[in-house]
Amino acid sequence: VDEEFFYHRLLRAWEYRQRIGYTENCRLIFGEADEMPQLIIDKFNDHFVIQTLTLGMDVWLPAIEKALRRIFDPKGIYERNDVPVRELEGLPQRKGFLGAAFDTDIIINENGLKFHVDVEKGQKTGYFLDQQDNRRAIRHIVKDADVLGAFCYTGTFEIHAAHYGARSVLGLDISAPAVMQAERNAALNGLDKVCRFQEVNAFDVLKQWVKEGRQWDVVMLDPPSFTKTRDNIQKAISGYKEINLRGMKLVKPGGFLVTSSCTNLVQPDLFLDIIDMAAKDARRKLRQVTFQAQSSDHPIIRGMENTNYLKFLIVQVI
Repeated sequence: VDEEFFYHRLLRAWEYRQRIGYTENCRLIFGEADEMPQLIIDKFNDHFVIQTLTLGMDVWLPAIEKALRRIFDPKGIYERNDVPVRELEGLPQRKGFLGAAFDTDIIINENGLKFHVDVEKGQKTGYFLDQQDNRRAIRHIVKDADVLGAFCYTGTFEIHAAHYGARSVLGLDISAPAVMQAERNAALNGLDKVCRFQEVNAFDVLKQWVKEGRQWDVVMLDPPSFTKTRDNIQKAISGYKEINLRGMKLVKPGGFLVTSSCTNLVQPDLFLDIIDMAAKDARRKLRQVTFQAQSSDHPIIRGMENTNYLKFLIVQVI
C-alpha cells in the first residue's frame, strides 16, 4: 500500500463511472464497494468532496488528494470530516479546503435542471447524488398533478416534479437553511411560481392534515435515516410504518406514493413488508410502479449487505 496503490484504485473507480455514464456529477468512491473502506469522494463538476472516516484511511489522505490531482486536475477539493463517527477511532472532526480556497456554493446540472450545492454547510457532502436516477422516475406520474413532498431538504424531487409538469408542488422541511436553498433552486430553474416550500415539522403536519382529510395526487416521502444502530431497529420500523401510513392517507384514490429509505439496516424485503403493513392499516391497496436502489455510481456489491442501502418505491394507492 503506497501512493501508487491509491492512484490505481481511484483510476479504476473513475473508469467504471465513465463506462456506465456518470461523469459530470457522481460518487467517485463509495467505500467498500470500491475496495476503499470508509472513504467517500463525491465529484461535483470539477470540484471534489472527501470524507475519511477511519484512522486507516485518514493517514492516507495526502496520497488520496495527490491521486485526485493527478487524475483530474480539479478546481478544488474540500474535506468534510465533520462527522461524529470519526471520534470512535480517536480522530478529530474537521473540515476545510485541501489546497486553494474556492467558492463553496457550486451549481451542478442534473436531468436538465440546475442545483446549488453547498459543500461547506450542506448535509454530508452537500448533496444527495444517490437519488439522481430516481428523480427521473417520477416524470410521468407528476404531470398535471398536485404534489406534496415531505422531508424535501433542498427541493430536488419537488423541482423535478415541477419540471416534469406538475400543476402545483409543496415541499416541507424542518430546516430553515434547507428551505431557503430549495427556494433558491426553484428560482434558479424558473419554477418558483409552481413550487412552494414551508419550514415545518413534517411528522406533525402530516398527522394534522390526515385528520383534516387533505389529499394530493402525488405524495413524496424522503425521510432521514431513522437509525444508525441495530439496537434501534424496531424504532426505525415503527417510524417508517407511521410516516408511510400517513403518506398513503394523504394520497387521493388512484394517486401515487413515492417513498424512500436510506437506512442500510432496513433491507429491501423488510422495507416492502413495512409498506405492506402501512397499507393494511390505511386500508388501501397498492399497485407497484417501480422499486429501485441507489444510482449505479453507488455500486451494490453482491453479498455485501451494507452497500444495498437505498430503497426507492413508487406505488399507486388505490
